[in-house]
Amino acid sequence: MKLSDILAKCDHTLLAQTATWAEIKAICDDGMKYKTASVCIPASYVKQAKEYVGDKLAICTVIGFPNGYDTTAAKCFMAYNAVENGADEIDMVINIGWAKDGRWEDITHEITDVKNSCHGKLLKVIIETCLLTDEEKIALCKCVSDSGADYIKTSTGFSKAGATFADVELFAKHVAPHVKIKAAGGISSLEDAEKFIALGASRLGTSRIVKLAKAMEAGEQAKNDGSY
Repeated sequence: MKLSDILAKCDHTLLAQTATWAEIKAICDDGMKYKTASVCIPASYVKQAKEYVGDKLAICTVIGFPNGYDTTAAKCFMAYNAVENGADEIDMVINIGWAKDGRWEDITHEITDVKNSCHGKLLKVIIETCLLTDEEKIALCKCVSDSGADYIKTSTGFSKAGATFADVELFAKHVAPHVKIKAAGGISSLEDAEKFIALGASRLGTSRIVKLAKAMEAGEQAKNDGSY
């Protein structure tokens, strides 16, 4: 697979609590240069980032992040507010405690309410696979499928583990055909990125693929300059 094809599936991500505008602007520049699917950034920077990139790049943000236990009303407001500020895509975290309690209907209703608050923009649903049993993951595949959301996503990247090949395989077997898959957290090599895509992921949440592209570009430049 060509590097450009992998980059086109990447949500180039910076969600650190310490993220500054200079850092957000830099990943926006990277996203435009390398033609990533989007940049995924904190909600407080969405308006500024959208004004900066215009229509050259999709802006994604997160809500109920990273723990997922905000009220449904709060999540809906966050989604609506992010879209009003220019977000093209929303990644929400489910209420993981509700999953542990088996409150599947409540989870489905919450996702539906958030999707309605997105006013037609893409909604990706983070279920935080590392905290769940396979049975819970399968139940959540049905919740996401029934909710009207566009994607199911593995991880926030802020818990004890990120995406695994096994989880993407499980998603591919159990989500409805209209639901796409996003693998996120710990994707650190082109080989891993290619395998996640081969297993069914349409999006990858990562900052490392752009970093690899930059390193390859620098190596090629050094070779051409005769300093390699």
